[in-house]
Amino acid sequence: MTAIDLNSDLGESYGAWAMGDDEAMLSIVSSANVACGFHAGDPLGILKTVQAAAKQGVSIGAHVSYPDRVGFGRRDMDVTSAELTADVIYQIGAIKGVAAAAGVTVGYVKPHGALYNRIAHDPKQGQAVIDGIKAIDPNLVLMGLAGAPILALAQKSGLKTVAEAFADRAYTPEGELVSRREAGSVLHDPDLIARRMLQLAREGTLEAIDGSTIKVDAQSICVHGDSPGAVAIAREIRRAFETDGIAVRSFLKA
Repeated sequence: MTAIDLNSDLGESYGAWAMGDDEAMLSIVSSANVACGFHAGDPLGILKTVQAAAKQGVSIGAHVSYPDRVGFGRRDMDVTSAELTADVIYQIGAIKGVAAAAGVTVGYVKPHGALYNRIAHDPKQGQAVIDGIKAIDPNLVLMGLAGAPILALAQKSGLKTVAEAFADRAYTPEGELVSRREAGSVLHDPDLIARRMLQLAREGTLEAIDGSTIKVDAQSICVHGDSPGAVAIAREIRRAFETDGIAVRSFLKA
């Protein structure tokens, strides 16, 4: 691999409540998953994040979620297909409007939190998200978990997709993310994480939480903006990649 995308979840601050360091992350990553207001983010903060991303030449994606500010979008919801499709349309529309005001465009959609995990294997909710994306802009790319059925479902429905791996999360032997409720699910050591991501880029494999080796075919790597030490992690990954001759570049600019 000669180039790979590095993305982060941004625009998640709300009023006086600050989440992450968007300015610093935008100097490192190549794609920004911008909150749409359903799990986090307020209009002014979202606008500032999009403007900062535009200034840095970072690609912008809509980070759509269940309507769950209290739970930060990490609580599963049994919503109807019609509701979910409408929610996705609404959120993408909001980010498209903000991006237009900043003089840039939205290129992809990445579901957040519980919605991301649910649609990875739930074809009903997955199709509702796909239908929402297609209804507002069928040229948008859907970002999803590498190896998950949602990617094939989206492709079958006519959407382009990009497979994603998580730098700061542990994996099960089956290639799933270890639940945040379990010990060791979130990784914090920048050096260890960078070595893992180099292995992913070079060999397409990762070490699972039980020590086994799993195959992970991903074109984008996420560093969660709300993780402790997120900026240091992202910076070390980028340094390791560039030292190894791997460029950090948005998949939209490949």
